[in-house]
Amino acid sequence: MAEPVVDEAKLRYLDFLAREDRVRHHRYVEEMKQYELMKNGDLAAIGESARLWTSGLYGHVCDDPLRNAKYLFVTSITLATRFAIEGGMDEEDAYNASDLYIQDVDRCTTTDEVRRLHTDMMTFFTWAMADMQTSEVHSNAVVECLDYIHYHLHKRITVPILANHVHLNPTYLSELFAHEIGTTISQYITDQRMEAARNMLTYSKYSLGEIAQILAYRSQSHFSKVFKDHTGMTPSAYRKAHAQTGIWPE
Repeated sequence: MAEPVVDEAKLRYLDFLAREDRVRHHRYVEEMKQYELMKNGDLAAIGESARLWTSGLYGHVCDDPLRNAKYLFVTSITLATRFAIEGGMDEEDAYNASDLYIQDVDRCTTTDEVRRLHTDMMTFFTWAMADMQTSEVHSNAVVECLDYIHYHLHKRITVPILANHVHLNPTYLSELFAHEIGTTISQYITDQRMEAARNMLTYSKYSLGEIAQILAYRSQSHFSKVFKDHTGMTPSAYRKAHAQTGIWPE
């Protein structure tokens, strides 16, 4: 019977070497964060991906640096493809894009070329997912409102402010938005703020007061009430149940 390629002794030895050299792999939640951001069409995924790629914490799977980078690229695009499909991207489109990128990486001759291609790949998938979120919206006014809300969650947003931004009557804009998005403007803004709040409670060390301030709530108590009404949990309870520890640099 052939000796197994991986066994407990080998795993423990590699762990010993890593501790001796004071190195580690990316933690699971640390690595998955970039793909979650990508799936949501959040452009922060691009910077997060670039940061992790150059952190020096990706695995060592080959002594040849170029081949090592290519192997890691294939691993990354495999995950990116799966997350994109989970986010609603057409399976055939996602797999075809993956095939084309893997063909490109095979032609790379330096590790820097692989790094640039990896950033290009994450940019492609992130923008594709972002575009999907507005693909069924037909009016420029509503698309502009969605963009405005996305980039101004830290400020007070009202229907009159949005109406002025897109040069439409507030009542007409409200009806148009509800027809195309399926919810009211105020509810959509709350939903987006709550999604941001859940991410911060899960992945950041911001205090509840800081999160409330970042998301433009007039007080921590107001934020906590809205959060509980929206999720059924207080922010503190949500953080206790969902916080991902160990993703920030020591």
